[in-house]
Amino acid sequence: MKKCMFVLLILSLFLTGCWDRRELNELGITLALGIDKVEDEYQVTAQVVVPSEISSKTSTGRSPVTLFQATGETVYEALRKITKISPRKIYPGHLRTLVLGEDLAEEGIAESLDFLSRDWEFRSDFFVVIAKDMTAAEVLNVTTTIENIPANKMFNTLKTSEASWAATNAFILDELIANLTSDGKEAVLTGIIVTGEQEMGSSKQNVESITPSARIEYNGLAVFKKDKLVGWLTEIDGRRYNAIVNEVQNTVTAISCPEEGKATLEIIQFDSKMKGKMNKGKPEVDINIKVKGNVGEVECQINLNDPETIVELEKNTEKEMEERIKSTIETVQKQYKSDIFGFGNAIHRSNPKEWKKIKEQWDEEFPEMTANVKVDVKLVHTGTVGNSFLEEIEGR
Repeated sequence: MKKCMFVLLILSLFLTGCWDRRELNELGITLALGIDKVEDEYQVTAQVVVPSEISSKTSTGRSPVTLFQATGETVYEALRKITKISPRKIYPGHLRTLVLGEDLAEEGIAESLDFLSRDWEFRSDFFVVIAKDMTAAEVLNVTTTIENIPANKMFNTLKTSEASWAATNAFILDELIANLTSDGKEAVLTGIIVTGEQEMGSSKQNVESITPSARIEYNGLAVFKKDKLVGWLTEIDGRRYNAIVNEVQNTVTAISCPEEGKATLEIIQFDSKMKGKMNKGKPEVDINIKVKGNVGEVECQINLNDPETIVELEKNTEKEMEERIKSTIETVQKQYKSDIFGFGNAIHRSNPKEWKKIKEQWDEEFPEMTANVKVDVKLVHTGTVGNSFLEEIEGR
């Protein structure tokens, strides 16, 4: 009996209970955070859920979220200072979206991310985006339709756009940090903007009309060098970037018909492989892309029942895609000089000894290196009809 009591006494030392337990009604559930640089301080904006407004039984029709904001010498300090105005302690365990202001990004984002990666309350599965031509606070101050919580709208829109349009990237914190610290690859982040009448964005009227006065929209890719924003890729270049780094899941693209007019292809399968090599002492990469797609729309007179027409469409698509991708590579090389494609990483994998020799000079090597692009396109289906009815209309 004494022996059992002794064992129970020892075990009790390790069973400390929930010493850090907090009640739900003591927490301010934060689904979106914004970080800006205002002069020499960090400004943190928290988008916090209003519990009574997300319940169908107690909702009064007011906004389902509220914003709290504070500044501090560090992100941690600013976040903690929000307790001066919030009745509940900010809890970021369910964070969905982190918005970084453009001014902050131009100065460097590494320091502001340290706390988020270190604090145990933050999970790392939230998306990180950059406010383009505005502050993060301005983005978070916009009401949204369909998804009445703006943080959910931003999260779901980015996930859907990445999967179906291929011009955006849904990077989580761990992926961003990996790119920031990787040898031979720089980071990119998706840009977010507010379109329309920005001053109307926070009003209730913004979501009461069919067409909101202000909308949150994703636009372009932010190009980084180390942890600093150096420029923006257009939506077109963003799609080509994703093609190079094999991040295309599904998208559509317009291509030229053999003579005149356009056809639209739905890309249903995409595979891009990058291989680095050294050619006469100079770094090169081979980019081989295989595409499978369907004909989704025809705005020209072509005979889709003729196999030769399909072959010609495939060749036209291959040529156009190769030219477009090469153009984007040259733009990044000459304009930004930032290896966002991971060409250096490819050289490192294939020639580790050679990479050691050129690693320190990669900023000079990257803008001058050669990228060989080869695209192979196969068209699988032409839809539920053969030739377009446009041909019959024009023949009347």
